[in-house]
Amino acid sequence: MSVDALIDSGVAGVETAHAPARLYGEVLEKLPLDLYIPPDALEVFLDAFQGPLDLLLYLIRKANVDILDIPMAPLTAQYLVYVEAMRAQRLELAAEYLLMAAMLLEIKSRMLLPRPPKATDDEVEDPRAELVRRLIEYEQIKAAALGLDAIPRIQREHEWVGVQVAERLGEMLPGVSATDLQLAWLALMRRADMSRHHRVTREALSVREFMSNILRRLQEEGDMRFDQLFAAGATSAQMVVNFLAVLELARENLIELLQLEAFAPIYVRTARTDIVAEPV
Repeated sequence: MSVDALIDSGVAGVETAHAPARLYGEVLEKLPLDLYIPPDALEVFLDAFQGPLDLLLYLIRKANVDILDIPMAPLTAQYLVYVEAMRAQRLELAAEYLLMAAMLLEIKSRMLLPRPPKATDDEVEDPRAELVRRLIEYEQIKAAALGLDAIPRIQREHEWVGVQVAERLGEMLPGVSATDLQLAWLALMRRADMSRHHRVTREALSVREFMSNILRRLQEEGDMRFDQLFAAGATSAQMVVNFLAVLELARENLIELLQLEAFAPIYVRTARTDIVAEPV
């Protein structure tokens, strides 16, 4: 049973004919004797309004009357029907509604009393003025709240989305660790042991000279594999000095050691001077 039906029936007091009940398509003339109806089956939902002012505003708009000229008698009657239903069903919600009912009855009784003759030119205040002021303020606040609720809200209509933007993308290659260099060096040493000659000679080897040779080869030939920097017939001393030259160049950031993928051959190239911007 809706609130509108409850109010209309309380004001008009006219019983309306109801459509006959049907069970599986057949008209049910009378209720079965063993029919059990739960106590809350015909419960009236009374918490559809947000307070007594909301109910009064609803009754005024439904009757299509001017809020500045409220007919107190029918409005009070309709309001009391609602409060009586609330008091019977949900007593814990009826306190503030009963207070408003007392205010309406007071205004109604004040309007029924005869007005004293005008002894002065002062205008007699309308008993409805305070109620009208509160209703107008409530209507404005309610309209503002509905407007705020209609504004799109984060995590209700929208979700935050993060996007990373880079000024310039650079190729990210796996780094070369000390273990990778160790494995590459041991592979070269095994290859050198296979072609080693037992000759005792004295060589004057310069790390700086090997560093210059490596840089010159990289500038002329471009990127090279790590093992291509070592000559096939080089002695152990030459390979050690050449390896030290590679380490020194890497330490001074003159060359870069990289791999295309994990456990792939190590490549050597001259150091790039361009700097990749950090993602925003």
